[in-house]
Amino acid sequence: MSSPKPPLVLIAGPTASGKSALALALAQQIDGVIVNGDSAQIYRDLRVLSAAPTDEEKQQAEHRLYGTQDGALPCSAAEWAALATQEIASAHARKTIPILVGGTGLYLRTLLDGIAPVPAIDPGLRARVRDAPAEENRAKLATLDPDAAIKLNPADSARINRALEVVLSTGRTLAEWQTEREGGIAEEVELRPLILLPPRKWLYQRCDERFAHMIEQGAVSEVEALLARKLNPNLPVMRAIGVRELGDYLLGRRSLDEAVAAGQQATRRYAKRQYTWFAHQPPAEWPRLKEALDLERLPEALASLQPSG
Repeated sequence: MSSPKPPLVLIAGPTASGKSALALALAQQIDGVIVNGDSAQIYRDLRVLSAAPTDEEKQQAEHRLYGTQDGALPCSAAEWAALATQEIASAHARKTIPILVGGTGLYLRTLLDGIAPVPAIDPGLRARVRDAPAEENRAKLATLDPDAAIKLNPADSARINRALEVVLSTGRTLAEWQTEREGGIAEEVELRPLILLPPRKWLYQRCDERFAHMIEQGAVSEVEALLARKLNPNLPVMRAIGVRELGDYLLGRRSLDEAVAAGQQATRRYAKRQYTWFAHQPPAEWPRLKEALDLERLPEALASLQPSG
């Protein structure tokens, strides 16, 4: 290798941008192992709604961290980063190139840059915070960490809960902890990144088509099974796109057509937020692919991701 550091390919971007297809094509070319970097695809309860790799795709290339977590057990960015670090090291030990694929910016940033050394939160305190009404938690946060309360979206209960449990448990705000960073593998690998940022019209159409395809693939039954578990509604798996929308259909609150339209809209909105994040947050020198993905016409994209040697 031209670099003494082991290679790590990163393919990132918004949902439905073609990350998985590109990763699979590359993995077949270089006999690589695909490592999941998507917060929804790690849950086995969301195989359809997260657009996780099919059994056929898994036979074409080695995949790791897909469907490995039970929905009742939330997987934090730090926990995922630890798992991903192990999988990447395992691939390197086998002289195999890991291909990290995902659209969860927090996960990717935590893995590469490290995370604030926040002490473990007492499980009892965490449970009390997550079981409390959202309005109550926002009010407490406004008193204990007013800066966070102002910055966070009032509807983002997950981040509000996290900020509140940190300040209650440690006496320091999350922002104070985030001035420190531990871990991070960016300096230990030869990173070959590519950000997919296709035309928005093309991307949004793909979002709509994919959600409709999920219905055909059994998304309604998947949500029905998930609701039957009666999990805490604040769990990440219960807040995944499509769960609430199809849940409303199953509970008779809206028609299937209305549920599909709502799920498509939620997917487009999520893709829009991801698009903005990936357009501005990763380093400017990371390549951005701004055309619609066509694997047959992108040999240069595949070549740019292959570590030199």
